Amino acid sequence: MSIPEAKFKINVKEGIVELEGNMNFVDKHLDKFEEIFKSAIRDTIAQGIEHNLANKNASPLLGSNIEKGFGTSTHQVIKTHNNNAKHITKQSLTLPPIPVDLKANGNKIGLREFYAEKKPVNHYEKTLVFVYYITKFNRQAEVKYGEILSCYEEVDEKKPSITDIVKNSIRYKGWLEQGSDKFTTRLTISGENLVKFDLPQQKKTTIEQSTTVPFPNG
Repeated sequence: MSIPEAKFKINVKEGIVELEGNMNFVDKHLDKFEEIFKSAIRDTIAQGIEHNLANKNASPLLGSNIEKGFGTSTHQVIKTHNNNAKHITKQSLTLPPIPVDLKANGNKIGLREFYAEKKPVNHYEKTLVFVYYITKFNRQAEVKYGEILSCYEEVDEKKPSITDIVKNSIRYKGWLEQGSDKFTTRLTISGENLVKFDLPQQKKTTIEQSTTVPFPNG
């Protein structure tokens, strides 16, 4: 009796693990390998954080957010032409907030005041206002996703899936563009003009005027 061939691969950077082998083999050992996947990713990331701390390159918040970085995982089982199955587990990573100067001083307005002035009405406008503030007032060429999350905390607003908001802003609205790193973004001219000239949005009001129709004297 031959031992079924199986392949096991981890991509820590993308948070993806793959198990490939006979369909029966994958189904039988799926739960067991799921725990191995999670444990392997945790150990690898923890080792990377320890290495960064040793080189004094890690953020102080990073270590305290290791467990927060592991959300629910999604699963995909692909059946190939030779009746083998490939099981892919993608770990949803939760990004931690990154400290950034958002307070007023002698050279700039505070984020809370700027936010109240611009009155963004949805997460796309809110994220754009935050990127504009950090870009223009903090003079940063690029903004990290974690810094945007810190802006949400500063104005006491509920945080969205910032990855999805930025991705859709880039793809559909053109207000932002991809930065040099995976989790960074840059302000575009279109986004700058929106914040500078079009916010807050003016409410459209319709004034209905009543018309008096004179009746002939009977």
